[in-house]
Amino acid sequence: MDWEGVRDRYTVFADDAVLALNKPAGISVTGERHDTDLVELAQAAGTRLYPVHRIDKVTSGLVLLATDLAAHGQLTKQFNKQTARKRYLAIVSGAELPERGEIDLPLSVGRKNRVRIAAQREAIQRAGDRWFVDEADLLPAKNYPSRTRFVTVARHGDHALLAVEPITGRRHQIRVQLAWIGHPILGDPLFDRTATHPRTHLHSWRLTLDADWLTPPILALEATPGPDFWTPFGAGAGTELLHTAAQAVDGSRG
Repeated sequence: MDWEGVRDRYTVFADDAVLALNKPAGISVTGERHDTDLVELAQAAGTRLYPVHRIDKVTSGLVLLATDLAAHGQLTKQFNKQTARKRYLAIVSGAELPERGEIDLPLSVGRKNRVRIAAQREAIQRAGDRWFVDEADLLPAKNYPSRTRFVTVARHGDHALLAVEPITGRRHQIRVQLAWIGHPILGDPLFDRTATHPRTHLHSWRLTLDADWLTPPILALEATPGPDFWTPFGAGAGTELLHTAAQAVDGSRG
């Protein structure tokens, strides 16, 4: 794997300030001790990259990297203020989900630095399309408010395709919250014990931020999942499902 090949194959958008890649699953963005990551790969080829955000190694899809420090500061502030608009696609176990839902479950860090819900599993409540815990049931450890919204796009057997919007942006947020309400992402090495899926079916799909150097001053990005993402729904299902997801998400605005 070389940087020129990665850039040529996976670039979604590039200008003098930023580079957006449609990262395949299995490659880290930055900070891995033992694996080559995108930032290190680029640096070895003479290109300095500043990650605007991160997605997990097992997650595919959009990752935004700045090549200009001024743009990096402007964009990371939007992530810190939670004004960046993010959408993911996830294929989960269990099809008995509502058409729309909100998971309002604070996160904390448990043993071995693992992210978990900041309450016991039995304390999780569901009222209609919302999952939550009472404040009195929170564990004494420090917790981080975390909210995720989703739209159920399609169902196939015991699987469901979700369009997911993390309102907050905590580490492992989508993966942990879906698993703790009983709908782990297929192939997730942390939570899916079936071992029948060769990849984690979570994809960073859409990203929208303000970008004052552009006209109009909006950076709106979209990355199409590869064929391997759609395999739980059958070969050739991707085009139709992606269209359905776009309709579901675009129709929910307002």
